[in-house]
Amino acid sequence: MNLRRSIVFITCFLALPGSVLGGVLPEDRGDALYHRYEGGGVTIDGPSVLVRKKAGKSLSFVGNYYLDMVSSASIDVITTASPYTEERTQWSLGMDYLRGNTTMRLNYISSVESDFDASTYAFSVSEDMFGDLTTLTLSYAFGEDIVGRSDDPTFRRDNTRQHYGVGVTQILTRNLIATLNFETVTDEGFLNNPYRSVRYVDSGSALGYSFEPELYPETRTSNAVGLRARYFLPYRAALEAEYRFYTDTWEIEGHTASMTYVHPWGPFTFEGKFRYHDQTGAAFFRDIFSRSEATNFRGRDKELSPLTSYTFRGKVSYEFLEPNKGWGIFKRGTLNFSLDHLFVEYHEFSDITSGSLGDEALYELKANVYQVFVSFWY
Repeated sequence: MNLRRSIVFITCFLALPGSVLGGVLPEDRGDALYHRYEGGGVTIDGPSVLVRKKAGKSLSFVGNYYLDMVSSASIDVITTASPYTEERTQWSLGMDYLRGNTTMRLNYISSVESDFDASTYAFSVSEDMFGDLTTLTLSYAFGEDIVGRSDDPTFRRDNTRQHYGVGVTQILTRNLIATLNFETVTDEGFLNNPYRSVRYVDSGSALGYSFEPELYPETRTSNAVGLRARYFLPYRAALEAEYRFYTDTWEIEGHTASMTYVHPWGPFTFEGKFRYHDQTGAAFFRDIFSRSEATNFRGRDKELSPLTSYTFRGKVSYEFLEPNKGWGIFKRGTLNFSLDHLFVEYHEFSDITSGSLGDEALYELKANVYQVFVSFWY
């Protein structure tokens, strides 16, 4: 649940920019998408619909509906609870306002589950400068979460988060464009999962260990800096490289790097991407604690473990309606399919279903993410 509520917040925040450069309103467009995630005993799938529409030369509006249907028998669930199914409904509304070289954007997103409600408000302003060669973007988002428990209607905890961002996009040459981003996120409130447990050594247990609830700090501040560059090759293809460094007050440090190649071929566009991520663990993470309540804060979420992940992406787009050869109100149309294969090595999180205490293997996750969507410009 914590991972998905972070995704809700970040999705809203990243939805604001709309285009790499400011000074241009997003095109009128509609998208219909189906997504599916399979891995680690978890299946998440559902549809999404997005519509953008201009109102005159200065205003553009966007609306989005997104549905997740979750079926989980993950390693966390099967070791301490029963498999479950649930549904998450998300919708958002946004507005872009263009005045001269300045673009202002507002966005609101709501996400609702049986045991979790999230609301996020976001704003950004972009300014084109120096002959439109430089774009400066300032961003802010505020989120409010209400955390509950499906087995306890009286359980209610609150969490708030704020996201500050600044970015500079620079056209360096006719073929090279680069973006430098810095962001800070502050969280305050109930930050752990109400269902997740940690384990500790217990000689009185037949397993050699027992479980107790997680306990996280009530504050977290993270900082990240990222650099992305895209180079357009002579034959209409493009190369993109990206690096991001992350650190937070829970003592996690992360390094992420990726490389993307985009190649058009007639009505098709092919994309290949490789992403590498490596991080240290949180200060209060342990695979197993020496005793009950051994430390002030305790966590065994595998995403707080030291880990290394690799992601391979393949994507193909087919333009079935070319510009100026549209159909009715539609000027252009594309059909898109992408597949991401994710492999994660957890360096200190054990698969406790693999053997007895002391003989357990470290957990590894393999997952596939599929997306199929059609886009129309009108």
